[in-house]
Amino acid sequence: MDPDIQGAGGIRLESALMDLLIHAMIGPPIVGITALLGGCPAQRKAMGKGEARMVPAMLHGALTMLVTGMALAGPHRAEGHTVNTFKIGLKLALPMVVLALVYVQRDEEKVNAPVLGTVGALTTADIFITVLRT
Repeated sequence: MDPDIQGAGGIRLESALMDLLIHAMIGPPIVGITALLGGCPAQRKAMGKGEARMVPAMLHGALTMLVTGMALAGPHRAEGHTVNTFKIGLKLALPMVVLALVYVQRDEEKVNAPVLGTVGALTTADIFITVLRT
């Protein structure tokens, strides 16, 4: 695409399309985090009875959070923004640990409360790192 093509208001069309792509890619990680983090409080009553488990939505949420979170770093770098590699690495490591915990425990009849709490805490930490990253 010709970088000299300008849209309304003198905004470069290529830049506007990249901004649109970045904004469109923000939604899926939020959906993944919601599915993952929503599963933790949903199991609270079951945790009290010792019957908590990893629900399928938590596995799908963890996978979505990992894949879409990684995909968000690309457009920012392509746009010329400086990318903090330490934070990107941390944003890759946390969802990988969460995905591993959820994946290993997905077929278990009962999950220990500390495992479920760790999933919730790491997901919450990932949210804060995301917010502080921008």
